[in-house]
Amino acid sequence: MSDINVISGGAMRRFLTEALPLFEAATGHQISIQFGLTRDMQAAIEAGAAFDLALLPRSAIDALVAADKIAAGTVTDIVRSLVGVMVRTGVAEPDIGSVESFKAVLRNAQAISYSKGPSGLYVAELLQRLGLTEEMKDKTIFAIGRPVGEVVASGEAEIGMQQIIENQPVEGAHLVGPLPEALVNYVMYSAGFAPAAPRSRGDAFVRFLASPEAVRIIRAKGMEPA
Repeated sequence: MSDINVISGGAMRRFLTEALPLFEAATGHQISIQFGLTRDMQAAIEAGAAFDLALLPRSAIDALVAADKIAAGTVTDIVRSLVGVMVRTGVAEPDIGSVESFKAVLRNAQAISYSKGPSGLYVAELLQRLGLTEEMKDKTIFAIGRPVGEVVASGEAEIGMQQIIENQPVEGAHLVGPLPEALVNYVMYSAGFAPAAPRSRGDAFVRFLASPEAVRIIRAKGMEPA
């Protein structure tokens, strides 16, 4: 029987799959995690799904606090997941060192790809801010149900933008780097407790996620500790 039941956004799978055995071995506690798309996990919680701790983008956590599905005062920021730019393995890396060069890369691409998840919302806002929404509209291929890197690796799109961790590893896709410094974005993932959840063991797990062992894994997955 699990000591704590966790609902998590799918982007955290690669991090938690590696980190959980360390926590369980050190504490003897058992963690059960359900992974899924953020919108699906948020909807499940809103519909009454049983859980002790949720690990989701901060925007989703805040919405669940407002809906009284996560206890106010229990929210802890865990990691910042950077948004990166990808190309197909083997092609020349584009220059994304400045805003103007990045805009030129997007304009010159035959097709670009991003998701409809948390990072995709930022990319859509970014394109609008750069004045590229209409120009990119007909050459955008949305990655639905798969990492953006797979769209790039298949040749369907030349340029992909998504959380770096979502594309580790995707065979055939190469990470150029984060967005240009002036446009750098991250998705904050935060933990929050269900209103009636027991806290002691869950608190130990949240503290572990800030430990040196966990931080090492966080950085190896292309993220930063909160």
